Amino acid sequence: MGLYHFRLPDVGEGVAEAEIVLWHIKPGDVIKEDQSLVDVMTDKATVDMTSPVDGTVVAIHGTVGETMPVGSIIVELEVEGEGNVSPHNSPEATVSPVPALPQPQAATEPEPVTRPEKASEAPHPQSDKPSKAAFATRTSGEAPLAAPATRHRAHELGIPLQFVPGTGPAGRITTNDLDAYIAAGGTAATGGDARYQTLEDVNDTRIIGMRRKIAEKMRDAKRRIPHITYVEECDLTELESLRVDLNANRTADQPKLTMLPLLVRALVNALRDFPQINARFDDDDGVLHEYAGVHVGIATQTTAGLMVPVIRHAEARDIYAIAAEIIRISGAARNGSATRDELSGSTITITSLGPLGGITTTPIINHPEVAIIGPNKLMDRPVVQGSFVTVRKMMNISSSFDHRIVDGYDAARFIQRLKRLLEHPALIFMD
Repeated sequence: MGLYHFRLPDVGEGVAEAEIVLWHIKPGDVIKEDQSLVDVMTDKATVDMTSPVDGTVVAIHGTVGETMPVGSIIVELEVEGEGNVSPHNSPEATVSPVPALPQPQAATEPEPVTRPEKASEAPHPQSDKPSKAAFATRTSGEAPLAAPATRHRAHELGIPLQFVPGTGPAGRITTNDLDAYIAAGGTAATGGDARYQTLEDVNDTRIIGMRRKIAEKMRDAKRRIPHITYVEECDLTELESLRVDLNANRTADQPKLTMLPLLVRALVNALRDFPQINARFDDDDGVLHEYAGVHVGIATQTTAGLMVPVIRHAEARDIYAIAAEIIRISGAARNGSATRDELSGSTITITSLGPLGGITTTPIINHPEVAIIGPNKLMDRPVVQGSFVTVRKMMNISSSFDHRIVDGYDAARFIQRLKRLLEHPALIFMD
């Protein structure tokens, strides 16, 4: 038998470390070649590491949430043959040995126990520190047993008896049980209605994986970028009418349109006169990179957190091609199959709450970009037109800009240009 060290491989160009997000194995497991060992995350891509050999897991290195450098040993395997390391010459081989199995304790003579003649006389165990209160184990609909005096006292204290464990015969609740319940953390209500109680439990969750990446990125964006937010109201009655008509007359190979592809197409048009907004700012070197191609990030909510897959070269796509690409990349982000390239390289981002809507938002820029656009809820509102009040389909467009690069005047001009395109849809399709 030999020892095989599985080292964290290079999972992408320029990647020096990766975070462990999920172990699929534990010491003692017998595994096969190509079996999943561990999921690691770098940037916003999660990679499933598989075993190159058959073997038995001797040790694993790194806990969930820990960042490991590329090349470090993360799994030790016992394999047939020589393996890839000599256990006698490698100091790593003894870093994390297989945890010792608990050894059976030597048999000892049990201490004599004096049993009472009657069960009811059995003394209750005493403790200097009360244990944490537990819920009574009763089946649904089973009423707790207690004497009238005990029920009266519980009512005065505001304690529902169904939560109090009973130590009396057949689970009957005694006054001592009430005192023990309160001492162990149960709450006595101070105001009459026992349905309302103070909750004292605290649930601690370690922030790891995608959630930690999002937290770090949001922190860096707010710390490094002085945001300016601009909100404009847009009348999308005509655009919505166009969208409905296009969907009603689309062919079988054309995807159904939402507002998003039309917004992307309008954004491409508006950016032609504002190249400094379709850009990424390297604030470490003081260089603004302006892009001819428009690579639109689409903020997408997934079970793992918010991801931003990218529509590359949106300027070269029509609305149906844009719609199809949105469906493809957002689907890949949600099912975890999106590649690193599909989750990076955006030059401007759109973030939308979709059907949840909202009147306005203050979107955070996707660093190192310099702008982000946030469409809000499309809704019917009364609008004054001349001497009349009519109902129009209105939407607020929220936007944030990096004030180091984009002045407030240019931000307003850009959004007004976008507003004109959205309110007069024919302009979207004009070169």
